[in-house]
Amino acid sequence: MSTNSAKTFLLLGLLTALILWIGNLVGGRGGLVVALVLAVGMNGYSYWYSDRMVLYATGAEEVLPEHAPELYKMVSALARRAGLPIPRVYVIPEEAPNAFATGRDPEHAAVAFTEGILHTLDREELEGVAAHELAHIKNRDILISTIAATLSGAVMYIAQISQFTAFFGGWGRSGDDDRNGGILGLLLAAIVAPLAAMMLQMAVSRSREYLADAEGARIAGGPVGLANALGRLEEAAEREELVCASETTAHMYIVNPLSGDGLAGLFSTHPPMEERIRRLLEDY
Repeated sequence: MSTNSAKTFLLLGLLTALILWIGNLVGGRGGLVVALVLAVGMNGYSYWYSDRMVLYATGAEEVLPEHAPELYKMVSALARRAGLPIPRVYVIPEEAPNAFATGRDPEHAAVAFTEGILHTLDREELEGVAAHELAHIKNRDILISTIAATLSGAVMYIAQISQFTAFFGGWGRSGDDDRNGGILGLLLAAIVAPLAAMMLQMAVSRSREYLADAEGARIAGGPVGLANALGRLEEAAEREELVCASETTAHMYIVNPLSGDGLAGLFSTHPPMEERIRRLLEDY
């Protein structure tokens, strides 16, 4: 297991532990069970339906071989090179250039490209982007990032509950306020837990992007096309808005469609672009 993979599973473990801790703090043993059931339920729903939801939300339309033969042929050839089933191919009717992959496993995967990326990148660059998305599918990153997002959402939901619990008494508690931290502990959880969850989710996403860049370069047969594409897509993201993107889906795209400088950049789900390109060209 690579360093980035080990780091990913450690971070997912920390997110799960955060849910259990705040559930126990809010409601003792009963709260811990409720928090665990909530996390499992949210992950189960996301596992089965997240791909349909994001494709519908972006307005993506499936592309058959007869509709876009060159695009479909390119994705098919790269998928075979990566040892993957050919994913469904979608086009998003937006001019801002970007792309993402979705699906719970390689047998139920899809890749989506905006119309803008098809017009903006040359063949080598587009192959690099497609290979990056296929790497996400091969590494099962969509499932991992979905779990991270839903765990983070569960933490934030339980943290909201803890705000009310701090003022109106325990949620299934049994007089063990001192042991579990009491009202101060609940207030601390309400403030700190959402921030910690966001930081852990961000770290998971960044680790997976580095892995997909490296694997994508191997699938494409070299890093240059992907490296050039990343630079061009980063510049475009600063000029053009991707209307269909949102805070809940931004982590899926190859380039953050909600890019920002300063403090916003610190909390981005994507690594700094300069670092991604440097690693691609130096480590391949």
